[in-house]
Amino acid sequence: MWDRIAKIILNSRITILIVIGSITVFMGYKSFDAQMSYSYPQMLPDNDSTFIQYNYFKKVFGEEAGAFVIGIKDPELFKIERFNKYLALVRKIREQYGISNAMSIGQTINVAKNDSTQQFEFKPLFPQKISSQEELDSLMIIFKNLPFYSGLLYNDTANVYLTAITLQKELLDTKERIDIIENVYTIVEEFEKEHNIKFYYSGLPYIRTETSKMIKGELKMFIILTVLVTSCIIFFFFRSFKAVFFSMLIVGVGVVWSLGALVLFGYKITILTGMIPPLLIVIGVPNTIFMLNKYHIEYKRQGNKIKALQRVVTEIGNAIFLTNFTTAAGFATFILTTSSILIEFGIVASLNIIGLFLLALTLIPIIFSFLPPPKHRHVKHLDKRWSIGAVNGLINNALNNRKKIYIVLLVLFLFAAYGISKIHSTGYMVDDVPRDHPIYTDLKFFEERFNGILPVEILIDTKEPQGALKLETIKKLDSLQNTLSKYPELSKAYSLAEASKFLRQAIYDGDVSRYKIPVERERLIIAKNLNMQGSENVNLISSYLDTLHQITRMSVNMLDVGTKEMKTLKSSIEKDIKTYFPENLYYTIVTGASMVFSRGTEYLIKNLFTSLAAAILVISLVMFSMFRYWRVVALSLIPNLIPQIMTAALMGYFGITIKPSTVLIFSIAFGISTDNTIHFLTKFQQELRNHSFNIKNTIITTFRERGTTMMYTSTVLFFGFLIFALSDFEGTKYLGILVSLILLFAMFANLIILPSLLLTFEKQLSESLLKKSKKKEKSKK
Repeated sequence: MWDRIAKIILNSRITILIVIGSITVFMGYKSFDAQMSYSYPQMLPDNDSTFIQYNYFKKVFGEEAGAFVIGIKDPELFKIERFNKYLALVRKIREQYGISNAMSIGQTINVAKNDSTQQFEFKPLFPQKISSQEELDSLMIIFKNLPFYSGLLYNDTANVYLTAITLQKELLDTKERIDIIENVYTIVEEFEKEHNIKFYYSGLPYIRTETSKMIKGELKMFIILTVLVTSCIIFFFFRSFKAVFFSMLIVGVGVVWSLGALVLFGYKITILTGMIPPLLIVIGVPNTIFMLNKYHIEYKRQGNKIKALQRVVTEIGNAIFLTNFTTAAGFATFILTTSSILIEFGIVASLNIIGLFLLALTLIPIIFSFLPPPKHRHVKHLDKRWSIGAVNGLINNALNNRKKIYIVLLVLFLFAAYGISKIHSTGYMVDDVPRDHPIYTDLKFFEERFNGILPVEILIDTKEPQGALKLETIKKLDSLQNTLSKYPELSKAYSLAEASKFLRQAIYDGDVSRYKIPVERERLIIAKNLNMQGSENVNLISSYLDTLHQITRMSVNMLDVGTKEMKTLKSSIEKDIKTYFPENLYYTIVTGASMVFSRGTEYLIKNLFTSLAAAILVISLVMFSMFRYWRVVALSLIPNLIPQIMTAALMGYFGITIKPSTVLIFSIAFGISTDNTIHFLTKFQQELRNHSFNIKNTIITTFRERGTTMMYTSTVLFFGFLIFALSDFEGTKYLGILVSLILLFAMFANLIILPSLLLTFEKQLSESLLKKSKKKEKSKK
């Protein structure tokens, strides 16, 4: 079959070039429409209960994660000149495009009861400009006697004050969000420079915006670095600018196809899909190295350029197909997770890896058929002393040092077992952000002073219209708030109970001692005002109620405690809720973006282990298709599982936790690490008959043909993936370091352990493979 494919490629060179060129032009045109994703990725399937509850909450009360906060620590804020400028700053922010509201101390509302109309009047506490320090001091006394705002807009003991900025909902998940937040930065920076103070930023829109900018910057950096590093390695091995240029041309076409594919599938660039272009460069280069190395070997043997190119396709076409297929399978298993972000990554990566295979298989023979044959300096690398010496050393190890190899292997297993026992799993909202990045440091600033800013929502359905306004319900809400206040992970909770206290205080002319749950007579006054058309009271309480006043909410923020602690915390909160709102009388849910993220992280970890198992199964079947002998399959898996085990052990020793970004590593690395196994075994299979099924002689020949190339490609993969260690994202950094280590371990495992195992079971393998060969010949006759 591969003889026929080789002839088709070389006889249809112009046609194939036109087809590839046309596809590339089309994909290049489409790639200009590639867009960054500005929404938080959906990690849960549509039928997950946590996701369903979150969507139900949003349907009743709307999006709860649309605000970002700006904090200021300034002991001189309440000096007249500084405060007036601060008021002007917040007003200016409020007037900007895309901002629906900006709330700070200067925009707080005070409530008073008009005895003549029997209605509440809502008026700004602070005027737009304060005329004197005395006026400001008196207003601050009133403000500090409004407990409703304590913990919401300020922390008095820490001298920290907040501005909560709400973005327009329709712009929240669009590119315009970046410009809106950048505009706010610019305005705030002027104030910072003028007064020499620092502002702090956080909130989900801010976190998402900053991570999107980081992803965009890293995409460009990684493409440039992978091209430079792989080009240098190719030139070091082949000493040929042609080899470098055309290798980069082929993977460059693959990158264009991948960006075009994103657009055709309707996907956007995320933290995962943004890694596909540089990944394709790293994964694609070994294809060209194997083919070029084989081309040089065959040309050196035969001295005929066309025959050498034909032999390239005939002899290693099948091996390259299988290696790319197994690599693609490693990525394709992410489709099984039913998580949209991983499905998109799996589909685009796996399809474009197969695309890279087709590009290398066709373009290497075609391009080099038009070029002059390689000169002596181009094939000198085949006779390098270091590579010949390395191969001879590996052969000697397999033939004479197997006992030592197995002893070392046993010691490594004992070392790995302890390391793996130290691994634990968790995930944080800003887990992958560097500890010195403003996203992380500012989040910690708010956590220390306000117990976090990650939203948690409690929904309570009383199952009867007006049930949420009953005094009994309000009292229960207050009791639940008091219970939740004992959790150090939670901030001050806000609900209908807190709003009712504020309005009761207004009934008694702002007397702070009256900030308590109303009695029935007072509750009726509040409820009467709530039902009056046009009453501004609605603005204070309506956010806690549905239209029928049957469902209410309680809002609280929390620390970024991690998925493990989150699960325990949620369970404890649910237990407390049921104490006051029993299941037989109320329907309650605990939700919010932080809960969805936590559940999504757990879900991904579980499903990524499933995808790893699927990758092992698929690749095992591919191995079986090569030999139709399960013993060879079992032996071939061992050198590829050992690197996985060793890497897991290192994670335990260095405290690297199991989370989506690190579990992802194992499926990717397993698919790639088996490439060397396949290249070794395909050549091993081809040489078996030539050596009359003598395992020892076959292994020696296989080493001399494929050993150097396996070291070349492993070097490219090692340094190519190591580039990702330069990422600012911890998950991407670990992906680079750990995949590089796995592939380095895999190279030694496939060059030392695999041949050792084949020689250990030499007699059984030789007899079984000979019988299968004879049986196959009989069936042909």
